[in-house]
Amino acid sequence: MHTKLYVAVSVIALKLAAAATAHAGPAVTSALEGERLGLHDATDFRYGTGRCAGCAPKQALWYFQDEGLAVPRNVPGQAPATPGLPDLIWLGSPHLVPEATLAPSGDELLAGTDAPIAMRLAPRIDSNRSYFNASSLDFFRQRTVRLRGSLSEEAGRPSFEARTIWPRDFVIGAAPLPKRPLTANDTLAGFIQQDGGGARSPYATRLVWEREGAAQPDWRGKPVLAIMLNGAQGDDDEAYGGHFAIATGRLGQRGEWADWLVNNFYNLDSYSEKGIIASMAPMDNYLMDLNSGQQYYRPSHMLVAILRDARTAQAYQASVQHTFRAFYRHDFSYRHAAANCAGINMDVLRRLGWQVPQLGPTSRLKALGAYAYMAASELSLASGQQAYDYYTEEQTRLYPAVAFTALGQDLLGLLGGQPGRALSAYEQQLRTDVEALVLVRIPQVPSSRAFGSAPVFSIDEFMARAPRDKAQWKTVPVPPRPFPAELREGTAPADSGLPVPLPVGGLLLGLAGMGAGWHWRRRAKQKR
Repeated sequence: MHTKLYVAVSVIALKLAAAATAHAGPAVTSALEGERLGLHDATDFRYGTGRCAGCAPKQALWYFQDEGLAVPRNVPGQAPATPGLPDLIWLGSPHLVPEATLAPSGDELLAGTDAPIAMRLAPRIDSNRSYFNASSLDFFRQRTVRLRGSLSEEAGRPSFEARTIWPRDFVIGAAPLPKRPLTANDTLAGFIQQDGGGARSPYATRLVWEREGAAQPDWRGKPVLAIMLNGAQGDDDEAYGGHFAIATGRLGQRGEWADWLVNNFYNLDSYSEKGIIASMAPMDNYLMDLNSGQQYYRPSHMLVAILRDARTAQAYQASVQHTFRAFYRHDFSYRHAAANCAGINMDVLRRLGWQVPQLGPTSRLKALGAYAYMAASELSLASGQQAYDYYTEEQTRLYPAVAFTALGQDLLGLLGGQPGRALSAYEQQLRTDVEALVLVRIPQVPSSRAFGSAPVFSIDEFMARAPRDKAQWKTVPVPPRPFPAELREGTAPADSGLPVPLPVGGLLLGLAGMGAGWHWRRRAKQKR
């Protein structure tokens, strides 16, 4: 039934696309036509929704029941036509406008002298507190854009509902970049924190390393492994830590990178107020979706390793596929300290053999005090446990900004011949394959949302930004999303069942023992 429905929808879409062409409007294509999805050719995929039974693991499909997906073009029960394809990629929309400009009113798409096509925006999600406004329109009208959305017909005329708008002048290496290496006084952390995080700064690229003796570089079509750091939100006191992801793909002929594949881990057990679902997604969706795009609520920074061989990026993408399968099955759950966006991705890289030096926990001693304070002040052992976890978690797994700088500094050490350790096979590949490193600053898209800033690097920095009275924190409550029991496979992750962490429990037992000893000695003295 779903196959027949999809065929019918496809026929309608083709007719509408033909109608758009007949009206000489901007070219509207299938979301997969002539495209790449990360390192893969989009012809290896077909478009579907989460209701396409058997096209991907059932646990993953449950989260995308009415969402547009790219799934491998294969026969149910058989291996994909191309081995190593992702199980699914979240596209969101069935159609694509590769190049157009927005009319001054924002209700039409223009392409040169061709007739315009009507345009409207995808609706704002009710729980999303801000949205595209006049300042957003002004931002996108200054450049040509690429759009994802849905083509339909209204009053006999094609109409395009835009869900993602991508600025086409966001490119890397379209013109030769002068090399500007980092220095002791010009660090990765400084780049991130410059201009308060760069939310209002222009888009910028910076070549910080290139292989010596290389001819004038031609990066067109080169594979990449990119480290993404999204900054702090300006209107959510729980989101000063920022966000972290890893992307793979190839540079386009003009230095385009909208089609890179981003591996985005979010909490599956609650509904995001912006509609974000943990998934592999194209870069334009990840950054510029009108509701869930990271750039609508914070600035971002990216470190791009341009590669001579795709094997280094392919190894990461294959490994993270297994992690996503386990994540959708609920073999493990998202935890803001122990298994967040940074920690999950860092674990994937370390399993591959990238031995990024660990920085250790913030402070085990402070963790004990934080547990006692939060448990007492909020009358909640869970709050105490959360505070304890933040202080005891290894810092490159906890903080996106620390993970970003640790990876960047270590990669520069590998490439500079000063790793300080014996290299694994994966690290040797990195050292051999990386041709250049480019830093990218991506400004926040102006909208009705407050501008964000640089992410924090420590708990102390977080607490300095947040209001002292937690009751004054700006937060967005989100409803839970219980995972159906019938979709579980095997045993759910075991809970320790301990009401307090072991060190805290040991301390409490010690104090209780001291108190009991004092009480016994006092009683014995009274009897004498």
